[in-house]
Formats: sequence, C-alpha cells, structure tokens
Amino acid sequence: MIGCIIQARMGSSRLPGKTLIKLDENRSTLDFVVNQLSFSTLINKTVIATTSLEQDDIIEKNAKTLGIDCFRGSSDDVLDRYYQCAKKFQINTIVRITSDCPLIDPQIVDDVIRKYQHEDYDYVTNTLNRSYPIGTDVEIFSFEILEKAWQKAILPSEREHVTLFIKNKKLDFKLGDLKNNKNLGNLRWTLDREEDLNLIRKIVAKVNKNPILMNDILNLFSIEPELIKINEHIPQNEGVLKSLKKDNEFQKLKTD
Repeated sequence: MIGCIIQARMGSSRLPGKTLIKLDENRSTLDFVVNQLSFSTLINKTVIATTSLEQDDIIEKNAKTLGIDCFRGSSDDVLDRYYQCAKKFQINTIVRITSDCPLIDPQIVDDVIRKYQHEDYDYVTNTLNRSYPIGTDVEIFSFEILEKAWQKAILPSEREHVTLFIKNKKLDFKLGDLKNNKNLGNLRWTLDREEDLNLIRKIVAKVNKNPILMNDILNLFSIEPELIKINEHIPQNEGVLKSLKKDNEFQKLKTD
C-alpha cells in the first residue's frame, strides 16, 4: 500500500498556527494539502501525523472533519512519529508530505512515485538537487528504509527531520532525484513566514482551478512577475540549520 503521511502541528516559531491558517474564506492550509493530494492517482491512503500535545487536539478534530485518519505521537522525535504511524496503519511504501506545502502538485507527487516504482531506488525525492519550486517537495521510501533510519539515527537533526539520516548516509542507500526540465529551484510557495502567506493567498485568489498545479502558478507568475518578489528574500532550510545547531550541542554533551 502506498500511504501518504502528512506531517502537521500547530507549533511554529516563525508562523504560529500556520497549519490551520485560512488561505481563502473557507479553507485552511491543511484543507488545501489534503485536497491537492486527493488528485493523486497513485496514493492509496492518507494519514495526518501530528503531536500528542494538547495544542494539536484541533488538528485531530480537523482531520476527522476532512474524513482523514489522524495519528498522534512525539512532538520532537518526528522520525519516531512517522515510524509509529506507518507501523499502525501498515503502510509499506511511505510518501512524505509536510503541511507547509498547501499547493503541493499531485502530478509531481505521482511522478516521484512512478520513479520510485520503476527504478531501483531506496528513496526518491525532487529535492536532492533542487530544480522544483520550494513548496512542491515530495519524498517516498519503504517501511524497511524508515525502520533502518528509526533504529540508527542518533543526532537530534536526524530525529526531527525524518529523512535526513537517509540523505546523510548516501553510501548506504540508493537515492533517486526527480529533475525538472527547467531549474525552478529559486521559486518559493511553501508556507513558513508572513510573506509566504501573503503570496499563497494571492495565488489562491487569482488561480481559479482545482487542483492548482505548478504550471498554473508559473503561468500566473509570467503575467504578474512582481509576485515572485514577495518572498524571494527568505533564506532556504531555516529549520534544518536550526536543528544542526542542536547537533553541535548534543556532540559537546557527549564529549564532556
């Protein structure tokens, strides 16, 4: 079974509550993620994986409204949350999506899945050598690979960022990267800051399609290129860089 696990929580240092922020009059970020993914032709099941913290009770309630199963687990050890979720729902092939990608393109999701199915890889993504916009991120891997990471990952960054251990151990795993025919890695429609929210709301208001695909957004940008400037100054991978600082503290404690 190919199961999509959507990572979601209310806690965010840069944009608190972003998972349930309204992107239009009626729909939240999470509503958009679930709806966009519903157009995938290859995903068999979708589960929302949130934390056991009280502040995330509302995410479980929202999942029920959407008719989606919800798993609750560790807030900090997201790798364990994914592992326990996949184990509970017997998902043998995991598609990882984060809830800060409300405009995830289901066609790109299916392209990543097909590459994984038809080629000999342990892990496939479209982010290793980024050529797709930030906010269209997809990862796929087997339960066995997830279990290996769960058993062996030690660093705080590798426990928080689910697949970082896999990417750090390139010699142990065969990694596949889906490449776009044009490098669009400088574009960004993920949701991490107020500027991102501003841009995404404009996209949603201007693109009257369901689902909203990457090419729809590119067409909008060609007509209104000034939209790109709204969030182009935001640095990439802020969350990972923050976690790497925790690794340094962790290593110091081990040597003291």
